[in-house]
Amino acid sequence: MTRLLLLNPNTSVDVTERMLAVARKAAAPDTEIIPFTVAKGVPYIATRAEAVIGGAMVLEALAELSGTFDAAIIAAFGDPGLGGARELMDVPVVGLAEAGMLTACMLGHRFSIVSFATALGPWYRECVAAHGLLDRLASIRLLDGSFRSIGSVPEEKADLLVDLACKAVEEDGADVIVLAGAPLAGLAGTVKTRIPVPVIEGTAAAVRQAELLVGLGAGKARAGSYRRPAPKPSTGLPPALSQLLAGGDVATV
Repeated sequence: MTRLLLLNPNTSVDVTERMLAVARKAAAPDTEIIPFTVAKGVPYIATRAEAVIGGAMVLEALAELSGTFDAAIIAAFGDPGLGGARELMDVPVVGLAEAGMLTACMLGHRFSIVSFATALGPWYRECVAAHGLLDRLASIRLLDGSFRSIGSVPEEKADLLVDLACKAVEEDGADVIVLAGAPLAGLAGTVKTRIPVPVIEGTAAAVRQAELLVGLGAGKARAGSYRRPAPKPSTGLPPALSQLLAGGDVATV
């Protein structure tokens, strides 16, 4: 059995439950999805500062749960902490944004990101740039306005998000739509027939790609920029993360 950690760096348990339902549906029969919601941080990450906080929570959780999973999914669209996680962990770590965008690149030349809040724009654009995909980005389209609850965004904003996606196709030349943000998990499946190009479900894409990486068995880099950092002492960190940074085996912590 393949064990995939679905790690939500937002504190919203209801969002984790949404992603868990999508992940289980997408996963192979012999894949176990292990959900985890961080206890510290913000309900949903929307800014650079919040992403830094979320990235720290990702590393703490990965260290704490090390040894219980075969691959991990950082289940927030901007992929907070992804680079650091790949340095430290011996198993594959997949980012929600990276998985969604790379999948989109397999279905068309340019993709548009569509999401539910304007605050997400700068962080999302920097995420696209960090993954080297700006040349494949047609646009980022974001809703302008408040929402009642982070757990009910798909139901509340579905029609508006479909309209944005169609405009991205018609006006920006998008070949593929990526519905961005963990709170939108599951929406792609319900609206894809209303959008004239492929619509990517990030959670499902991340699950499938994580399963692929586990199956490939490529192993941990021993050289290059993602090799394990040299052991270093730390102060005031959770024991599991401190031991991981020190080069120890945290599975028994």
